[in-house]
Amino acid sequence: MNSQAAKNQRDVKRSVEERFGQVAANYSASPVHAAGAELARMVDLAELAGSECILDAGCGPGHTAFTFAPNVRQVIAVDLAAAMLEQGHRLATEHSIANIEFRRADVEALPFADAAFDVIATRYSAHHWPNPQAALAEFHRVLRPDAGRLLLADVISFSEPVIDTHLQTVELLRDPSHVRDHTTEQWLAMLAAAGFSAEVAYTWDLRLDFTSWVGRMATPPAAVAIIRDILTAAPAEVKSALRIEPDCSFTLRCALISATLR
Repeated sequence: MNSQAAKNQRDVKRSVEERFGQVAANYSASPVHAAGAELARMVDLAELAGSECILDAGCGPGHTAFTFAPNVRQVIAVDLAAAMLEQGHRLATEHSIANIEFRRADVEALPFADAAFDVIATRYSAHHWPNPQAALAEFHRVLRPDAGRLLLADVISFSEPVIDTHLQTVELLRDPSHVRDHTTEQWLAMLAAAGFSAEVAYTWDLRLDFTSWVGRMATPPAAVAIIRDILTAAPAEVKSALRIEPDCSFTLRCALISATLR
């Protein structure tokens, strides 16, 4: 990697820390992040015996970690944003959850030994990774080679260029730390290149109330106005794919990918 590319990636990660440091409390109370049928699906797919050590990669305020905690021996929850980890600590204390350890760490350079985890779960985080291939390589390294499993849940983009362009544009305007929503085909290709066997295990639609969506990220009013203009003026195929409503609320596609080491 050249020096400019490395600097660009550092800038993205700094933006993640800064942006989410300012709005961490919003995410701790967000129904979109605190609930969802995909959480139970992740636990089911993990096929837990109760003795596992789980990594929640890009944990935010810990909602995925809280879902796994009653079913395993230990959860290590990592995030770049210290304020998100503080919210996780607070929520764990309030709910008397004692088997989660919150640590600041970069998913692309994990501070853990090889084969340290039975399961890695990551949810609504991967679209912030500037180098997802590096994260997948780290996941491959720290998973148990005999029975380790990766569960990756995130927003999925579209193969049609015009729809993809509109989605990435409004995502970035809302949140400058956004990198990319990938298609399922892109994820499966990246996972295969990283040494995983993977499949799409579950898909769902995620309706986003526009006011809550921009409010959760404290998007500046000028950017909110531009997003509204883009969604309102979007071509018919974009409006259909994103199910754009009169108030600019819309619906995203999401997928849960289950992967094991080859």
